[in-house]
Amino acid sequence: MQNQADSLVEYGYRRVIITITAVLCALLEIVDTTIVNVALTNMRGSLGATLNDIAWVITAYAIANVIVIPMTSWLSQQFGRRNYFAVSIVVFTIASFLCGNATNIWELVFFRFIQGLGGGALLVTAQTIITESYPIEKRGMAQAIYGMGVIVGPTLGPPLGGYIVDNFSWPLIFYINIPIGIAATILTLTFVRSPKYSEKLKANQVDWWGILFLAAFIGSLQFVLEHGQQDDWFNDEMIVTLSIVSLLGLLAFIWRELVYKHPIVNLGVLKDGNLRIGSLLGFILGFGLYGSTLVIPIYTQSILGWTATDAGLLLIPGSITTAVMMPFVGRMIQKGVPQAYMVSAGFAIFFLFTSWMHNVMTPDTGVEHFYWPLIMRGIGLGLLFVPITTLSLSTLRGKEIGEGAAFTGMFRQLGGSFGVAIITTFITRLSQTHRVDLIPYVDPSRPEVQQRLQGMQANFMSKGFSANEALQKAQNMMELSVLKQSTVLAYMDIFWYLGLVFLCCIPIMFFVKRSKNKINPADAMH
Repeated sequence: MQNQADSLVEYGYRRVIITITAVLCALLEIVDTTIVNVALTNMRGSLGATLNDIAWVITAYAIANVIVIPMTSWLSQQFGRRNYFAVSIVVFTIASFLCGNATNIWELVFFRFIQGLGGGALLVTAQTIITESYPIEKRGMAQAIYGMGVIVGPTLGPPLGGYIVDNFSWPLIFYINIPIGIAATILTLTFVRSPKYSEKLKANQVDWWGILFLAAFIGSLQFVLEHGQQDDWFNDEMIVTLSIVSLLGLLAFIWRELVYKHPIVNLGVLKDGNLRIGSLLGFILGFGLYGSTLVIPIYTQSILGWTATDAGLLLIPGSITTAVMMPFVGRMIQKGVPQAYMVSAGFAIFFLFTSWMHNVMTPDTGVEHFYWPLIMRGIGLGLLFVPITTLSLSTLRGKEIGEGAAFTGMFRQLGGSFGVAIITTFITRLSQTHRVDLIPYVDPSRPEVQQRLQGMQANFMSKGFSANEALQKAQNMMELSVLKQSTVLAYMDIFWYLGLVFLCCIPIMFFVKRSKNKINPADAMH
């Protein structure tokens, strides 16, 4: 197995081209996960869709993504990694063109699902291709290069999407994938090589039941997470039904993979302790990465009144910080600095970032208040992504690398989905709680409240409104002020809870096998 892995190592210009191609494909996939967020309003207007309908543009892509990720290693073995990677790029590119040409909402949703099937494969296969193209002693650096794309991607989406929507039209956010996809396909077919797999299954050996159970489990879970809050969670019959389907799908899937001779997903790879820990940490990383990437633009737009482009641009300096850190972190791993130390430092720094954000949030927070906390976030993410990924894959070999990468990718995506669902739910619930707590402070019988209402009423009357109209407007302004303040308090709570989640992860580092960390983590693959 090891000789086969060594035979895939590339040198010189070939390795550079393969690395650029793989990172570009990973970046394409991740940017497309977030780029549509800021374009939903424009899509809704031009396609005549309702708010619930347009949410499916995100949901369909996410469901397809998370279904296909665990199957990528198996599909690579059946069709050859290079062929599978190239076909995935072609599917993604053609679906991007069809998304841009969609004439109604359900056409767009269908093509987004197809795009997600191609995109999910890009993420994990790119990681495996990069890992195997580098010699063992440089695999920490390989993960650092891959990590630059994965971490920067979610941040690039909103400002890029905002700029395109503000200056052009929404179909362009899909069309820009086409030239990149064509170039990536040509480079893949020219330079990427496939490992030789020992066997391919016949049609009657394929784990069709495993595929069905996996799709039922992941697809239903993703729908519940995406739509739970807007549909009032378990008060909605559809959410309850799909939650049951998801649970039964999970149990049936685990049973099937353990008893079937040719499983679609090799659960046996999870016997590796470092992969189990790495998958859990990847879940938390996805929770924090996608959760904070969601919260900050929503806060700046809904509370501070920023444009979509400005909200997206706010995240850029922190992402650049992460990208700059990646090679240094990769070099530290190569020199044998224990990943457990770096991951612990990353979690601690992320806790400091959330505490800082908790303290600077007001209804009037400016760019200058966000700048340094977000730089700190960038440093924390830099110390988390590469060490967690290399830790996860460090004790795997041969085709297990691809299988392990599929698990880390799936858990990171699921962590992001859980993070977004839980955070949006908490924002709604906490805002309502704080509003109830604040209402007594604006009781009209209080002298200071009467004084403020009279002042606002007089201001409206000076603009030509009658006394009754001016009083009504003053009361509405007061109500809006309470609503705004209660929402700010909810965001403050969210950052505090996020920080506690990261802080609680530090003790997990004690379960990492220290002996693996005294050397380059990739050396354990010998």
